[in-house]
Amino acid sequence: MAALGQELDQVDFGRRRFRLRTGPARETLERAGRSFLEGFNAAVAYPADDRLASEIERIDVPLRGFAYEGAGMACAVLDILTLSGGRNTRALLRGPASDYPHLVHVGVGWAFARLRLRPGWGRAVVRDPLLRWLAWDGYGFHQGFFHTDRVIGGKVVEHGLTEDQRAIRDQGVGRSLWFQECADPEAVALRIDDFPRNRRPDLWSGVGLAATYAGGVRADELESLALLAGEYRADLAQGCSFACEARRVSGVVPEHTRLAAPILAGVTADVAGSWANRAQHALGPADGTSAQYQQWRAGIRNLWADNMEGQPS
Repeated sequence: MAALGQELDQVDFGRRRFRLRTGPARETLERAGRSFLEGFNAAVAYPADDRLASEIERIDVPLRGFAYEGAGMACAVLDILTLSGGRNTRALLRGPASDYPHLVHVGVGWAFARLRLRPGWGRAVVRDPLLRWLAWDGYGFHQGFFHTDRVIGGKVVEHGLTEDQRAIRDQGVGRSLWFQECADPEAVALRIDDFPRNRRPDLWSGVGLAATYAGGVRADELESLALLAGEYRADLAQGCSFACEARRVSGVVPEHTRLAAPILAGVTADVAGSWANRAQHALGPADGTSAQYQQWRAGIRNLWADNMEGQPS
């Protein structure tokens, strides 16, 4: 399977024709992309192998989540091509990526997108039935990142998606916008304004997730982003909460995440992450349906709104 290895320059913003900005944003986001591909290549070389963790430990700690996302993609590609029933992905989740379940599930969505398939697989592969819907987020990021003209410029949505699938997929498309526009808040907002109104909440959710998890901007730029979100502030905060929880579970909450949470969600990163937990527990037993995943997101938005009501006017 060595032929599956990927060249790291695929994420070069110039090659992708993404927005190029002076300052740290481009390097920050390109490093995230390179870490993803390094994780992918490591998992192709050492699937379900102890050496995979050793390879990923060479990557800077705040970037390892991206590497495990890439590893999730690689393991899922191998599982699909070999009809293994998800063996490699399960081993990854139970082993070296046990602290990165959110990122692995996103990576699984990349695998389906790359093979021109829709995210599938049953609960036997995943650790949390709700997290399997993050594969649709990864699917959307892939489509936006690699098919920008069609998916972002043309606003095209793949045929046959349910409304829930489209919504979760659009959260991933929103994350890709953060990369395409090189973390430029005004450019991101203008892009989203071009989309139909019913799609904008999910896109803003993805932007909040990417801005919090990947970073790349200063406090004043985050403040601008929050203002530009306008009526979609709750969606921005929901994405921020997802990112904070994924960081908390990994045990690595970098400074840029701690910076983003108070600005985008109005609370500390710890509290924003706890909203994801509280909203999930409020659902009761997980049934793994897309409707319950959407209720989870709505619950986070409600917690943000409750917090805002307690703020001084």
